[in-house]
Amino acid sequence: MIYSVRHVSTVKYASPVSQAQFNLRLSPWSWKGQTLRKSSLVVEPAPDTREEIAGPYGVNTTSISYAEPLEKLEVTSEFEIEVNPPAPPASDPAASAVRDAACGLRDMSVLSPAPYLFASRIAGTVDAIDDWACRFFQEDAGTIESARALMSAIHEEFTYSTDATTSTTPTSEAFEVRAGVCQDFAHIMIIALRAFGIPAAYVSGYLRTLPPPGQPRLVGADAMHAWVNVWCGEELGWIGFDPTNDCLTRDDHIVIGMGRDYADVAPIDGTFIGSAPQTMTSAVDVTTPD
Repeated sequence: MIYSVRHVSTVKYASPVSQAQFNLRLSPWSWKGQTLRKSSLVVEPAPDTREEIAGPYGVNTTSISYAEPLEKLEVTSEFEIEVNPPAPPASDPAASAVRDAACGLRDMSVLSPAPYLFASRIAGTVDAIDDWACRFFQEDAGTIESARALMSAIHEEFTYSTDATTSTTPTSEAFEVRAGVCQDFAHIMIIALRAFGIPAAYVSGYLRTLPPPGQPRLVGADAMHAWVNVWCGEELGWIGFDPTNDCLTRDDHIVIGMGRDYADVAPIDGTFIGSAPQTMTSAVDVTTPD
């Protein structure tokens, strides 16, 4: 499947701010099953400095800065990408075997499971989530089987609501109210998996806006979406689970980046000097070329 994606983000300040610096993470990372055909990232006004940064996680970061006061920033990411996901896994290694393999690997490459075994800045330890999730992790159960059961429970027991949380709501609070959005559901699933020794990563990306005829529209298709990659051993590697839609990732899912949690792959973040209130709006369009 070939997609054209256009994502426009606009940041406005009530009054000019100075020495603004931003990290932009809107260009697709090189992910298995995806072929990037063309891509552009346009920033207005043009920054004084612009640098592409390679970090320890699977995400492309463009660092920009401004010396002069800034009142408005507009970032437009456009790309065309072909998505051919791998075939569904034919085997399911035991969770205990995956835990042992992850702890025994000395690989520290970008796709290594090691960074995704431990609590991170947003996906920290939450005892209530660990206690709730323990029923899904039996010693003799398969990793994919356990992750599927956890994913389905989140989908069935939690309510998708854009009013229940904000981007800064702690995951523990989203869990307590049993409501939130894709970001919250991904963090809950990640925390649960890591608590039982299964490497889990946060994935930022997009969904097909309009599904094929006869298929339901996926939740979260009007903005950036989030799901979970689960490391299922050296043979299978990373497999995507979408708890918001209760499905394994497929050709509807377009990967932008993978990190320990949202903080590693946030589309735009940065710093500036000033106290002006800011507003940020985003518009996403995912289409299939005629």
